[in-house]
Amino acid sequence: MSKRRPAILVLEDGRTFPGEAYGSVGETFGEAVFNTGMTGYQETLTDPSYHRQVVVQTAPHIGNTGVNGEDDESGRIWVAGYVVRDPARIGSNWRATGGLEDRLATEGVVGISGVDTRALTRHLRERGAMRVGISSIDLDPQSLLTRVREAPQMVGADLSAEVSTPEPYVVEAVGAHRFTVAALDLGIKRNVPRRLATRGVTTHVLPASSSIDQLLATGADAIFLSPGPGDPATADAPVALAREALRREVPLFGICFGSQILGRALGFGTYKLGYGHRGINQPVLDRVTGKVEVTSHNHGFAVEVPGVGVGAVVPDQVIDTDFGGAQVSHVCLNDNVVEGLRAIDVPAFTVQYHPEAAAGPHDADYLFDRFADLIEGRTHSRGRSNA
Repeated sequence: MSKRRPAILVLEDGRTFPGEAYGSVGETFGEAVFNTGMTGYQETLTDPSYHRQVVVQTAPHIGNTGVNGEDDESGRIWVAGYVVRDPARIGSNWRATGGLEDRLATEGVVGISGVDTRALTRHLRERGAMRVGISSIDLDPQSLLTRVREAPQMVGADLSAEVSTPEPYVVEAVGAHRFTVAALDLGIKRNVPRRLATRGVTTHVLPASSSIDQLLATGADAIFLSPGPGDPATADAPVALAREALRREVPLFGICFGSQILGRALGFGTYKLGYGHRGINQPVLDRVTGKVEVTSHNHGFAVEVPGVGVGAVVPDQVIDTDFGGAQVSHVCLNDNVVEGLRAIDVPAFTVQYHPEAAAGPHDADYLFDRFADLIEGRTHSRGRSNA
């Protein structure tokens, strides 16, 4: 086996990791984050929420099952760069249609392998997510560090328009049609409309720049606020749309970035987490059911509850907002981060994690049933009021 081309990874605090080129040869810059999932690397790579982020995989062996044409969560790889410890020499799976490294190279994704990802992850946990550069061209750490520090930060980044669909499209219900949902695409994953489709929901996916009137012109019974990348503090237009949906009492469900938007619409703040939650093994308490779920996460920002310090236990109480009462419905058991919100007087709820669970686990899949029930209850209520 021929020797790989040398490469280096340089963090903005100057910490440097040597390795070998993996994927495309070149240079890349972004925010260094780590993902703790043991599986699902293809779903991670194609998740639009990773736009402008360099993903460090904590699992040591990556690429074992190759890649296929069915597991992508969007039409392309979105990560800015990829860091692995021990890439598989051969991908082996009955569904595989190619190898991971070839896919990375084809799409121009610069990566690095042979890195001590355990040491790198520990560093990011202690120091926080930060800017990073990977190069298999310029191997001078100081030269690369200068350009890393010139790269844009994630705080203040408005990225939804860069990952959103340019044109509306429709995902039809499977079986009998029950409801129509308009999804504001801020970085939607394909498995969201698929999970809705299995419940008889037809989903119209619209660009991030769409107005509430454009969403409702689809005949929507409800609105979905999708996941996506960037700083929620920049998402003023989606927040204004969410406020109008709340005012009109249109059923509303949001995931991840969409949860942060609802939080802002209700009057809460948002803040950047030290190193974020990324992986498929995060424990969350559903305060509605009392159950603990193992959940899939990918977020670097979170909702801040007024009067509650970061990291403090959020009281299980009703909070007054412009649209009536609201409650924190879900919390992360690792660090008390808000993982879901529920409006009491208007039909709206969100979760900060990913119940579409591509790839896994499926503990939170019931939330799509909860959304369908919310729509059904609102539809029946409107029918009675119009009778």
